[in-house]
Amino acid sequence: MENPKNVPENENTPVTIRPALPADAAQVAGLCDQLGYPASVGEVQERLSRLRQDRQHMVYVAELASGQVVGWVHVYLCPLLIADLGAEIGGLVVDENWRSIGIGLRLLQQAEQWAQQQGCWAVHVRSNVTRERAHRFYERIGYQTIKTQRVFRRICANNRPGGDETR
Repeated sequence: MENPKNVPENENTPVTIRPALPADAAQVAGLCDQLGYPASVGEVQERLSRLRQDRQHMVYVAELASGQVVGWVHVYLCPLLIADLGAEIGGLVVDENWRSIGIGLRLLQQAEQWAQQQGCWAVHVRSNVTRERAHRFYERIGYQTIKTQRVFRRICANNRPGGDETR
């Protein structure tokens, strides 16, 4: 995804934040790859369709006036027995050619607004320890580190997706 030369790269770049559509699957899949979670267009299309039917999930995209999708955020409700209703960011990515001009912030603000409308008391983000640039971004916009943890997984053999052990 190239940055068109006629579009200025600054906080004034016209970007629309809107709910993701199944038709966005190809561009969203490319961004999944940049995030380190490669997925086919078909997989992303199926996931977007499923998430759009679940009122506990919302996916927003950042779209340029040209129609190019340059970022997305997935936010979902986290009803837990041990805490009041919160939301979690399932993923956030901005195209590498469009970073550091406020698109990620706008996507997160939209996700936070959705979470507030759902009655959430907080939005949580989990970020891999290797994503230091992302950590600085979250801290700069007011997120606080509340704990460090390990993530464990046990595969449900009959439901295992196509082979990637890192997901």
